[in-house]
Amino acid sequence: QVQLVESGGGLVQAGGSLRLSCAASGFTFSRLTMGWFRQAPGKERDFVAGISTSAGRTNYADSVKGRFTISRDNAKNTVYLQMNSLKPEDTAVYYCTADSNLYIFTARDTYNYWGQGTQVTVSS
Repeated sequence: QVQLVESGGGLVQAGGSLRLSCAASGFTFSRLTMGWFRQAPGKERDFVAGISTSAGRTNYADSVKGRFTISRDNAKNTVYLQMNSLKPEDTAVYYCTADSNLYIFTARDTYNYWGQGTQVTVSS
């Protein structure tokens, strides 16, 4: 049974930092492309960042480039999202996702496995 469990969300002031973690189980972690999406109230769930199986390739939404960094530790079955210089518009529920895609797709429907999400709130 595939499980993705996010942690690390919370309330932070604008300009601050948070690191999200996603612990994975129930599958061979090193074989799956991992990603993060986010969903603000009343909006679609949008791609934030993705990382290939060996961490050799990453992809970011334009809105977070230069501020967010995705990484993974295949020995710990965990993917991370380091978020710096946070802005109020980064406020959303952040979801960890995984799939056996060869490429780092940005469309939500290309990912089959999802966590429950963790709330990130950035105050101005």
